[in-house]
Amino acid sequence: MSQAQNSQKPKVIALVVAAGSGSRMGKDMPKQYLPLGGKTVLRHCLETFRRHPRISGVRVVINDSLRDLYESAVAGLDLLPPVAGGQRRQDSVRAGLESLAAEAPDLVLIHDAARPFIDAATIDRTIDTLAAHDGALVAVPVVDTLKRGAQDGTDMFSGATVDRNGLWRAQTPQGFRYQPLLAAHRQAASGPEMTDDAAVAEAAGMKVALVLGHENNFKITAPADLERAERLMSEQMEYRTGNGFDVHRLIPGDGVIMCGVTIPYHQKLEGHSDADVGMHALTDAILGAVGAGDIGQHFPPSDPQWRGAASWKFLAHAAKLVADKGGRIAHCDITLICEKPKVGPHRAAMQAKLAEILGIALDRVSVKATTTEQLGFTGRGEGIAAQATATVALPVTA
Repeated sequence: MSQAQNSQKPKVIALVVAAGSGSRMGKDMPKQYLPLGGKTVLRHCLETFRRHPRISGVRVVINDSLRDLYESAVAGLDLLPPVAGGQRRQDSVRAGLESLAAEAPDLVLIHDAARPFIDAATIDRTIDTLAAHDGALVAVPVVDTLKRGAQDGTDMFSGATVDRNGLWRAQTPQGFRYQPLLAAHRQAASGPEMTDDAAVAEAAGMKVALVLGHENNFKITAPADLERAERLMSEQMEYRTGNGFDVHRLIPGDGVIMCGVTIPYHQKLEGHSDADVGMHALTDAILGAVGAGDIGQHFPPSDPQWRGAASWKFLAHAAKLVADKGGRIAHCDITLICEKPKVGPHRAAMQAKLAEILGIALDRVSVKATTTEQLGFTGRGEGIAAQATATVALPVTA
């Protein structure tokens, strides 16, 4: 590849800063790990960067004492290993930048984890701006009248009107050429704290161009911000429902696999894969909800590579299709239809397994069992059937 071609496709890494305590939120955990629309606040922005075709990799700067929260929040995402942050945001960013040396990015986009509504168009504008400038600062112009407060005793009164001409509200991401920004952060390490990376860059003599942001790209800081985010999330999503049904014959064996759990039994289910009837029905339900055909199209029985395959791979594939569309699985419900073996003692383990594979909360998974009162093939013990319903939330634009 020529140098000209390389210059058109710079290596861009997103550095997401998630090491803060979020104390102003007044919750029992930092704001970046709070739930929002079925996912954590952090995961929303990570998925956006990870899906973006111009982003080569994503690294998160974390509070290492909260690693368990982080690992839970990012389960299933293809990310660079996290790096521990510092006392101040500035220290955390510098630690993140130092950790990227082996990745050798051309450009780095630094984003606050508490801004879940970053969109692909803003990312594109930021990267495009860096083709001709040292830095790019996403921001929105100030449109409200600004007043300087004047305190009199315990009361605050309206004081002088501040000229808003030329004033902008800074957002993230803030994008820069990697090496100059790293040098600027090293230079600023022993100096006074700066509130953002644009200030660090400007102190080192870099010119930072403004990039038009979006009002929805706000930072969640206080409880009212989280309420606003929840309303916005609801407005941006539409809900779709899919159904799935599957049947497998019972043959001599030593156990039945249903919903990822092996139940000891004198029979097993016959099938090309592991014949997990519950997971097959749920996979079809999810595929149906996003209009992606059925399990046979994605994993044809005629393909020998799926012989004896674990069905969690099929279910995880369906869940990834939802995530790739920017959606989430809101709820799933499975009914297992058989006389034996008894499902009740294994129901909790089944729910936990499905929730883990799908990356959703336990209370968003339902597993039930029923019989046909000894009627039909299930009643005669010839096979087991399952039906499933999946509710999926997708962006309205998907």
